[in-house]
Amino acid sequence: MRGRSRVRQDQNLIPAGFVELQREALEERVGWAMAEPMIGQTVKSYVVEEILGKGGMGVVYLAVDQRLGRKVALKVLRPELVGDADRRRRFMQEARAASAVNHPAIAQIYEIEESGELTFITMEYVDGSTVRQLVSRRELDLPSAVEVGIQVADALARAHDAGIVHRDIKSDNVMVTRDGHTKILDFGLAKLLDPAPEDSDSGMSRMETVTRTQAGMILGTVSYMSPEQARGLPTDKRSDIFSFGILLYEMAVGKVPFQGASALDTLHAIAYEQTRPVSTLRTDVPYSLQVVIDRCLQKKPEDRYQDLRDTVTDLKKVKREVESGVSGGMPVLAKVRWWLGGLTSRGLIWAAVIGAVLGALLISMLAESNGTFPSLAVVLLVGVFLFRRFRNRGQREMRRFVRRTSILKEVRLVIFHKGQFTVITDNPTARTYLKLNAILTAGNERLYHGDPMTLVVREGLDEEEIRCLLATPGVQFVREDKEKAARAL
Repeated sequence: MRGRSRVRQDQNLIPAGFVELQREALEERVGWAMAEPMIGQTVKSYVVEEILGKGGMGVVYLAVDQRLGRKVALKVLRPELVGDADRRRRFMQEARAASAVNHPAIAQIYEIEESGELTFITMEYVDGSTVRQLVSRRELDLPSAVEVGIQVADALARAHDAGIVHRDIKSDNVMVTRDGHTKILDFGLAKLLDPAPEDSDSGMSRMETVTRTQAGMILGTVSYMSPEQARGLPTDKRSDIFSFGILLYEMAVGKVPFQGASALDTLHAIAYEQTRPVSTLRTDVPYSLQVVIDRCLQKKPEDRYQDLRDTVTDLKKVKREVESGVSGGMPVLAKVRWWLGGLTSRGLIWAAVIGAVLGALLISMLAESNGTFPSLAVVLLVGVFLFRRFRNRGQREMRRFVRRTSILKEVRLVIFHKGQFTVITDNPTARTYLKLNAILTAGNERLYHGDPMTLVVREGLDEEEIRCLLATPGVQFVREDKEKAARAL
């Protein structure tokens, strides 16, 4: 739940029938179950041992190649993705081309095979964790994140030289092995998501096709789309560069830069909104890394890096800065531009009013005192006071939210962390939710600067879950249970 909605209806961004298609795709994924029966079976020369994962394109199994005695990953593709003959032909062509790209950071495609009604890809088995898993477990420090970025960028540059565009770079498609080597997965598979010629003739946009064919996958991959992908425009290697920038951002601060309450919110943010600088979310991030990420995430393809080899060169400079511990901070002008860019509509009005008043006051006092220092000092002191009040508005609104929600008897615990309230309730009613949303909306409307605060309401938690939450950062309010305390005594 968000305090305010910033979604704009844009015909180029939201294709007709998008919401209905998304719902149908999710229902299709829930209904598509092909997994456990294959465990223990032999498919050609491969003995299937276990499921490694499920996704929008199919199920991935761990198998043993009896001919070579090695472990492999079998990706069994969903039948509807390869049902169209022309789409299957184009996929086979690109997958074979991708398998010819040789780079240590690209998971090798061994074979593309068919067995009965199954179409599957035999790939290198990567024993490790995805970047998403490493980020969620907080196991990826800044030097490691930069090193992963260097390896991924170098591998993508090699693929781009061969005319191969990945189209689906995301933290789930990048793995780090147990010995620290990076591997990009699923090269060539995104070709399955291209519309068939008959789809193009019927006027269906690429966004609609992606939504329909990626059953249940739209919510997982939309956060990594480039603006041109989000708007259904033609893409090239610069689309991979934008997605790579999102990956870098996620590794640096632990979250993706574009994440709305719905897929449409996220698409709007990708196409139109600027990211919050990583250096404002994590204090140890050098400004040089911010520059690399900003250049990757430019809305216009021509404003991004045109070759990822240039990105690799810049990331190696960042690596040297991180390892040496000597790096330059954000320039003053860049800080000012970022701060002004984060002003809300209310904040812009008040900033203009305060600036005009201070300017008039300064001119008046300088004219009366012939430019003496005391008059200038008075204006500066007043300006500093007003700026601090302006800047700390978010903290005051956070405390106001906590104070007003703590009055509700259903509220047991309030946590505020990274702009999000988590409210734990006991037996909430519809009135409770309406009241919480009303308080949040009022607070967001009073903000002068920054992103709107968000809210998550949870209910029915047991005591163990409550204890775990109490150990997390940002606890603002805890309702003492006097009866339980008395029984404990």
